[in-house]
Amino acid sequence: MHVGFIGAGAMGGLMAQHVADSGHQVMAFDTDTEALTAATTGRVTAADSTKNLACNSDIILIMVASDNQSRAVVKNILESECRPGMTIVVTATNHPDTMKELANICERRSIGFVDAPVCYGMQGAKQGNLVSLCGGSKSDVDHVRPILMCYSRSVEHVGDIGAGQVAKTCNNMMHWAACVANFETLALAKSYGLDAQKMRETLLKCPARNTTLERWDTSRFTWHEKDMDVALGLSQEVGLSLPFFGQVDQLMKRLTPDQVRRLLYEDSTDYLGQTVRAQPSDPVIG
Repeated sequence: MHVGFIGAGAMGGLMAQHVADSGHQVMAFDTDTEALTAATTGRVTAADSTKNLACNSDIILIMVASDNQSRAVVKNILESECRPGMTIVVTATNHPDTMKELANICERRSIGFVDAPVCYGMQGAKQGNLVSLCGGSKSDVDHVRPILMCYSRSVEHVGDIGAGQVAKTCNNMMHWAACVANFETLALAKSYGLDAQKMRETLLKCPARNTTLERWDTSRFTWHEKDMDVALGLSQEVGLSLPFFGQVDQLMKRLTPDQVRRLLYEDSTDYLGQTVRAQPSDPVIG
């Protein structure tokens, strides 16, 4: 199958390579020439434009940074001479309403559309074991499933257009809540003189283990503000009060990867204006 990737950065480039390694004809395009060069060192070939890619692809996967970029890319694709029966897949994390908007535009052109954001981040992209959360018709999801499985451990059809993004938001909510819980838990351990990194390794053997804790020392906290804004925005739209996640939103805005690194590997760190250090004789934070 002829597959196009628009957005060949860190994630998209790796995903494209997995699809190419599975035997498909893969073409990629990115406005960042360095990213495109890095993504096309193997079996992936470079397109010189979105139009060139769209004219030569049965399925196009989009991995960009924002909703507006997804809109712009879909617009450029539809202005090209698309192949009959083409399907567009947005693998980026966007708002569900953006997916419905783009799907309606594609439907008028008889172009299939699936929203399929992914979980497990960079490590999952490197290993080819992401989880794809799909919204769309059964026929469209089934059509693109073989391509998504090239870089996924699982392809989950969770509902209609936009449902994939809602599912990704649910995953993100649990992830960022775990970030806060992990930090406060290990801060208490450190304040009582326990080695925070060793305590982390111990908790991974206990019922308290979570996937976020497994990747805790490599988390980059890249999209937490966007993720929580989407989550709280969706809850407001349906009149659902989520006070706990309102707190998670505020706490994550004050937590950084450097604080986590110092918590795990240095004598002290800080949290909400407090100093966190080992004080076995006076077990307090402050």
